[in-house]
Amino acid sequence: MSNTKKFGTFAGVFTPSILTILGVIMYMRLGWVVGNAGLLGAILIIIIAHVISISTGLSVSSIATDKKIGAGGIYYVLSRSMGVPIGGSIGIALYVGTAFSIALYLIGFAESFNGYFGFGMTINDYRVTGTIALVVLTALALISTSAAIKSQYFILGAIVLSLVSIFFGSPDFAPQSVPMFSSGGAVPLEVVFAIFFPAVTGFTAGIAMSGDLEDPKRSIPRGTLFAIGVGLLVYLVLAVFIAYTINADVLKTDYNILMKVAFFAPAVIAGVWGATLSSALGGILGGPRILQAMSVDKVTPRFFAKGSGESNEPVNALLLVFLIAEAGILIGELDVIARVVSMFYLTAYGFINISYFLESWANPDFQPTFKIKRWIGLVGFVACFGVMFKLDMIAMIGALAVISGLYFMLQRKEVKINSTDIWKSVWENVVNKGLMKIDTKHDINASWNPNIILFSGSSEHQGYLLELSKAISGKIGVVTNFKLIVDKKNKIPLKKTEQVVREDIYNDLGIFARQIKVDNLYKGITNIATTFGFSGIEPNTIMMGWPKGLEGSSEYEEMTETLLYLDYNLLYLDFDRKSKFGRYQTIDLWWRETDSKNAEMMLNIARFIIAAPKWDQTSIRVLFVDNNDVNPTIIQAKIAKLVEDLRVLVEIVIVENVVDQIPFYDLIKKYSKSTDLTVVGIPNYKIEKQAQFILKTNDLFETIGSTLLVKAANNFNVLDLDFVEVK
Repeated sequence: MSNTKKFGTFAGVFTPSILTILGVIMYMRLGWVVGNAGLLGAILIIIIAHVISISTGLSVSSIATDKKIGAGGIYYVLSRSMGVPIGGSIGIALYVGTAFSIALYLIGFAESFNGYFGFGMTINDYRVTGTIALVVLTALALISTSAAIKSQYFILGAIVLSLVSIFFGSPDFAPQSVPMFSSGGAVPLEVVFAIFFPAVTGFTAGIAMSGDLEDPKRSIPRGTLFAIGVGLLVYLVLAVFIAYTINADVLKTDYNILMKVAFFAPAVIAGVWGATLSSALGGILGGPRILQAMSVDKVTPRFFAKGSGESNEPVNALLLVFLIAEAGILIGELDVIARVVSMFYLTAYGFINISYFLESWANPDFQPTFKIKRWIGLVGFVACFGVMFKLDMIAMIGALAVISGLYFMLQRKEVKINSTDIWKSVWENVVNKGLMKIDTKHDINASWNPNIILFSGSSEHQGYLLELSKAISGKIGVVTNFKLIVDKKNKIPLKKTEQVVREDIYNDLGIFARQIKVDNLYKGITNIATTFGFSGIEPNTIMMGWPKGLEGSSEYEEMTETLLYLDYNLLYLDFDRKSKFGRYQTIDLWWRETDSKNAEMMLNIARFIIAAPKWDQTSIRVLFVDNNDVNPTIIQAKIAKLVEDLRVLVEIVIVENVVDQIPFYDLIKKYSKSTDLTVVGIPNYKIEKQAQFILKTNDLFETIGSTLLVKAANNFNVLDLDFVEVK
């Protein structure tokens, strides 16, 4: 049993969070904010900024009391809720942002430290002081996390003393009147807000210590929200005190005014140094734990998962933090980096909020002990991205571009963890509500959306039938392919998990695939057609290969009769193994007077097919056989009107057959011999004449290329193809 040192709420969450919140902004910029925005303007800025921190704190606290929280802080929360691609991309961005923020804090410390002791004030001098401070803090973290945590108590004490010194300070700079809002010559409020906002981003410092907490579910909500609340109170009280104690003109120009009004200036200096060093130390402690957790999940190289000692201190990850922070110190000019880093934090907060919203909305297993209203997460999400857009649109685009790149990289990497993410529940919820909506608004006269049950068999040409079925289904149609395994005994069915088929050929086309055992193929097809489906998108079409050689089969005859009785649309493809689908450039639709229902279905099929990439250059012909000596102009006009209503561009060909009375199939052989796909309607016939129909059709298929036979269900409109006016 490990004797690893674990921390409670105060030491592990509250202290690192409040030390980062009460940082450089409070000492060096809060007075400037009040001077430029006025008292009420400053209070408004403080409150708006805390809307984000409070909503995010509430969201992460709620999630923390539902899930087991491990090491990695925000990364762990997001990866277990929204999946590894999102959690990992945000985690990597936060890790790099945290490392660079260490450099920003230490450069701020160097400026104050060098100025106080009269050391050099050049960028190289700041680099030296910042590097020394980084080495000392890193050594402290390497020696003992416990010692680093305990050192924060002294820093917290220094900040408290500095605040006391400020509140008991000199009234020499008191204003004659207190401006409530910004006055002439003031910096725009958007810029003021942008300068102040980093003050409220420190509350996640404690969350990053999640793996080192005795009870994360208890400590994270209490420590985080307490730190945010104390920070809000301090900022509001200090803003009011500053407004009534110091002249606005002085506040606008003197960043060090708090030191000058303080009762004991060295206490404020100690507070500034404590704030910068503690913020840097918080990054040094929290950043490596994020990388270590990601490496354990194989999001980042396993090398960084290695720890040291009983507490598994993230030594390798800490060294990388040191190198990134040192690179930032050596660069010196971090304005651009700082903007993007702020965007990374805002992006993370936005995803935490939307994570909570989706969890509470869609996940039936989400049962946090710390309950809040669902809309809080949505408000936080909107606020985060609204602020990002308002503060710096270019930096926002840059941050989102980087995070999107990381997301797609991790998605391709297909990292697996023993956790389910929220998206499955989200889609299930959306599908469920959508199906209910569709089912309650069922309209028998609505346009045809194919939901196809496909029996493609197993052959080297199976792919062409799958391809055509997907083309016919259009953009929103559903295709489910069934593989029937004949097992005469059929005593043990396949398990539900074994019935699902996941192969590349189906995944690439977007076709669902199942396999089941049957004792008879025809009975199997009948049973599936009778029972398969669910409310909202009931199957409406059966598609399979043309049954050559079954003209004498009574079982096939019974199956066909059942399918017709169930009122399915029937599609049979006779695939020409030599010509295949040719060049995917010509489709012929054959019509006769008896195709009044089939005609509309053919036009719909053609409309869907030509929307598929391979068929997008296809020309369509409608060939109507005139056996009754009707005026061609009348036929042409009527078919053109029917076609126009269905928005299909076709060439209309009228085949005169009054004199010669050539059999229908012979005309097809003559006109469609070289067509890439010929579509022909199945006429109404008595079931006992099915064998004769199959034999005649087989003879047709010997001459022409790939052909699709169609039989429309009763839900299709009857197109009036009965032309009676003679010449």
